[in-house]
Amino acid sequence: MNKYFPYIAIALLALVPLLGLNSYLMHILILVVMWSVIGMSWNLLSGYCGQVSFGHAAFFGVGAYTSGMLYTKLGISGWWGLPASIVVVTLFALVIGYICLRLRGPYFALATLSIGVILRIVAENMVDVTGGDLGIMIRERSWIEKTRYYYIILAIAALSFVLVKQVIASKLGYYFVAIREDQDAAESLGIDTTLYKTIALCLSAMITGFAGAFYTNYMGYIDPKVVFALHDISIIAIMVVMVGGVATFSGPIVGAVIMVVLAEAIRSIPMLGTAHHTFFGILLIVIIIFLPNGIVGDFPKMKKLLGLARRAS
Repeated sequence: MNKYFPYIAIALLALVPLLGLNSYLMHILILVVMWSVIGMSWNLLSGYCGQVSFGHAAFFGVGAYTSGMLYTKLGISGWWGLPASIVVVTLFALVIGYICLRLRGPYFALATLSIGVILRIVAENMVDVTGGDLGIMIRERSWIEKTRYYYIILAIAALSFVLVKQVIASKLGYYFVAIREDQDAAESLGIDTTLYKTIALCLSAMITGFAGAFYTNYMGYIDPKVVFALHDISIIAIMVVMVGGVATFSGPIVGAVIMVVLAEAIRSIPMLGTAHHTFFGILLIVIIIFLPNGIVGDFPKMKKLLGLARRAS
């Protein structure tokens, strides 16, 4: 895939509101861009550093509640939750890293999964702080029209993309990849693997928390079952990257487009209803079998297969 594709995509996306799309289509675009941000964050930690996380809902939820609680508890605009989430989520990631990064492989994955579940239960029961199952509602929405929300999340996506690309192109990126390929060998070369895994976790968490803070302001309502959801946040974040392409810069963008559009298409069919999770599972199996490196990673293979199919026809 052309290395300039993401920049071209961002430039084209910036022009989309000029087309005069209706509110529903703008909503879909906002979700696509938001999920590309979450996918980039997961890809940084799991794709490049090799620390597979099932707990990104925890970071998303902490960022979302940071924004929501600033509004409900301090009476200030929820948009201040975006910069505040950088501090709060990073500190939270440091604590999680100290606990979980001593583990490897499936043990780390299960530990991160449990963190998200624990936070959901805590948020449901701390009614005086989080509102419990009633959640938090931001009654004073900034804008009704969606164009400004779209440009905000697009700016977040552009900054996230540049950050991830710069990190991976730096010495940090080489350390991340070395840890992913062989942690013991990396340690034998003098790389402080715990330190660099913690850096990857904090950067990944910060980006995800930023997306969570935006989600609160955009939707105007959050509750524990939404922002700490294993299946609708953590698992979808993994699938966005798996479908698009693990350890590729363009993969999360491509994966977000496919996953969001597919989910909305399935929901629009009355007979299928909420069966999108079933279709996601089938799609993931197909991707793993035929395109293990994702659409972007196996794009040359796809072009070859399509060429052979055309010749046969």
